[in-house]
Amino acid sequence: MAKGRGTASCSARVIVALMVVSVLALQVDYVQAATYIVGDSLKWAFNVVDWPKGKHFKAGDVLVFNYNPSFHNVVVVDSGGYNNCKTPAGATTYTSGKDSLTLSKGQNFFICSFPGHCERNMKIAVTAI
Repeated sequence: MAKGRGTASCSARVIVALMVVSVLALQVDYVQAATYIVGDSLKWAFNVVDWPKGKHFKAGDVLVFNYNPSFHNVVVVDSGGYNNCKTPAGATTYTSGKDSLTLSKGQNFFICSFPGHCERNMKIAVTAI
């Protein structure tokens, strides 16, 4: 008889432990960053300005800019730089042709600073929550 009670007691402890782990797992707010290819199959190119529409970005998500570095770049700008297609002093410029940039909470602005490219809508504005 003692053997049976010990087995039942051990099984009960395992069940309780699994229940506790399950409850804790439900309470964890697991957030995984998403990765987006800017422009999808068109890549970082002219007229990509509407690419962010309909997408829901979060802080920590990663934007991957694929492009030919002989013809394009990616510049992180403020709203003024975005609206006026100007690269402000101290702006960070990426030139690898495959740049992965992590979104900050709030507005994020990116342009291509090659002459005339931003004006041809090679720019995006992304808001991350």
